[in-house]
Amino acid sequence: MNFQNVEFLISAASSADFPKNRLPEIAFAGKSNVGKSSVINRLLQRKNFARVGDKPGKTVHVNYFVIDRKCYLVDLPGYGFAKVSQSEKERWGRLMEEYFAAGRIDLGVLIVDYRHPPTNNDVTMAKWFLDSGCPFVVVANKMDKLKKSELQPNLDIIRQDLELPGNVEVIPFSAEKGDGREQLVKRILSAVE
Repeated sequence: MNFQNVEFLISAASSADFPKNRLPEIAFAGKSNVGKSSVINRLLQRKNFARVGDKPGKTVHVNYFVIDRKCYLVDLPGYGFAKVSQSEKERWGRLMEEYFAAGRIDLGVLIVDYRHPPTNNDVTMAKWFLDSGCPFVVVANKMDKLKKSELQPNLDIIRQDLELPGNVEVIPFSAEKGDGREQLVKRILSAVE
């Protein structure tokens, strides 16, 4: 599958906008300032395909991209730090609930910040994946910001705080340098083929 052969499909504001044509869906979730767009851009080997903002909360709909006409990459609204109105946060929440209730996810990609313990929202997201039985992988982004001596202890904290069973992979990742990209590509390919 050619990850560079990607095109934007739709920015879904409600479940009525979700594509009717069924392809495997790889859903990217994470807090607003975790670098979700940067991880997607690194995965696709594109500089500014997914919009990277200077302020968290740029993704406000469920954004669908088609990769090589074989699967959807789904960029979900970030949770946490976005400075938007309470009503907008509630709209995002309803949209996310509709998306998760639709049972469309073939692989979840939960992006967390490698430098810090997971947030309560990260824990809630991991619990949803575990409780629903939806396969997922955790991407620990921003590994380039850590000292070598911090890598394993921080990874252990992520796995422990998210209460991950041994079969859930945690991928150390650097959107800036590309570390972890090949591992994420392999995991996505195994989910869609």
